[in-house]
Amino acid sequence: MHRLARTGGTAGLLRWLAGRAEGWAGLVGPDGTVLHAAARTAGAMVPDVAGLVAEGASALAERGVQAYAVDTGAYTALLFPLSVFPPGVGDDTGPLLAVVTPRPVATGLATLLADVVLPLSLCLQAETLERKRRRVDLAESRGREAVLHLLMTGQLSIAQQVAGALRPRLPDPVRVCVVECSGGGRDEVARVCVDADGGRSWIVRCPVYARHLILVMPAEAKGPEPGAVPTDETVAARVGDCVVGVSEPVPLADTATGYRQAFHALAVARELPARHARFGVSPDPALVVGPAGRRWADELLNPLLTHVPRRPQDPGSQELLATAASWLAFSSHATGHLKVHRNTLAARLRLIGELLGLDLHRLADQAALDLALRVRSTPAPACTPEPAQSGSPASGTPKAAGGLDAILVRPAVRDWADRQLAPVLGAEETLRTWVRCEGRLGPAAAELGISVPGARKRLTRLETVLQRSLLRPPSARYDLWLALRSRDLTAAA
Repeated sequence: MHRLARTGGTAGLLRWLAGRAEGWAGLVGPDGTVLHAAARTAGAMVPDVAGLVAEGASALAERGVQAYAVDTGAYTALLFPLSVFPPGVGDDTGPLLAVVTPRPVATGLATLLADVVLPLSLCLQAETLERKRRRVDLAESRGREAVLHLLMTGQLSIAQQVAGALRPRLPDPVRVCVVECSGGGRDEVARVCVDADGGRSWIVRCPVYARHLILVMPAEAKGPEPGAVPTDETVAARVGDCVVGVSEPVPLADTATGYRQAFHALAVARELPARHARFGVSPDPALVVGPAGRRWADELLNPLLTHVPRRPQDPGSQELLATAASWLAFSSHATGHLKVHRNTLAARLRLIGELLGLDLHRLADQAALDLALRVRSTPAPACTPEPAQSGSPASGTPKAAGGLDAILVRPAVRDWADRQLAPVLGAEETLRTWVRCEGRLGPAAAELGISVPGARKRLTRLETVLQRSLLRPPSARYDLWLALRSRDLTAAA
């Protein structure tokens, strides 16, 4: 019995009891409802077993006894109360062990059932506590995921309020770290992270990528003390099969930017022997567009910001903004991030495209919307004002990209574009072809005249050179489209 309790739990014990009783064994509620049962064989059916155990459960409750038996012409039902909680803890009303066996009752069966009450009760206690622990773990995991989602959508004050019920407190400023683990290894890596920094990092299981763990770490986590050793370096050193990418120090309000940086660093780390990389210094394009860029972003997003849903159940402007940001970052994986059905995501994207007058199947319009959202989430541009430059979009250019052309020829934006493309200047055919094919691998391979695996290998090498993720979202394709467009406009001028 004790061996079965350790290895098979209540289900194993009930199967064993059904065999020993040559009949039926199960757990029933105080009202006689069958909770779990096992029969000697798959086809063994005791006539009116439900009526027998219900009658016995009712009589046992009325009389307050520790055991009860109900006899019929051919069968006997034996019932014993079980306790799910230790003495003095919780509700004393627990399920009943019920066994239905053919008459006459085998010698010693009643004693055997009395002996099995203790291990069966202990199994029930352990299984009940394990279910509660899993519910608590799930609730905490979903709470942390919700806080990360609020941070990624710029709702800082609400995120801090929700995080106040959990530990640790959200740091500010932060470094965002993305750890890629082997399958099923996130729990172990999380324990290593907690041990490495004393629980100061905010750890979230990525809702999009099943092998990723996201850490929001204090940016000042440096120093000779054991508790202040950079967590990302410790994880890369101690977990042999993980890859780690880390962002620059960013304000807590810029967690979304930090996540993109860490994801790009992760793409670089996969190709390094140390399996660890930090994001190289590179300004966000939202910081170089100037006041004219902010006016352009406000004008582009205004129909979305002022949208009022026709029905209460339809998504409002904030929900649509969050949907757009999630889809641009995670593509089709946004369903896991937003916890919505793919048809719901598609309907929201159609509505966003209609409101903004964009074709979200085009990389040009995707890049424009991504930049506008990033400009809106940036407190203030970091470049000096410049006079607006006149110009008209080229024929066939999408509406959003055409309105963006005057922004992309600003000197600060041209300098940013040169820095983005400097590592591949003179050898950018693959990159230009891939961007021209809307970031799709198959058409790009066909236009280059090479196989799809060959195109993937080229882009993987470009990820290392550019220090950006290209093949998996969040991808740098929006920044690269903006950089290439800026260079082309400058060259045409």
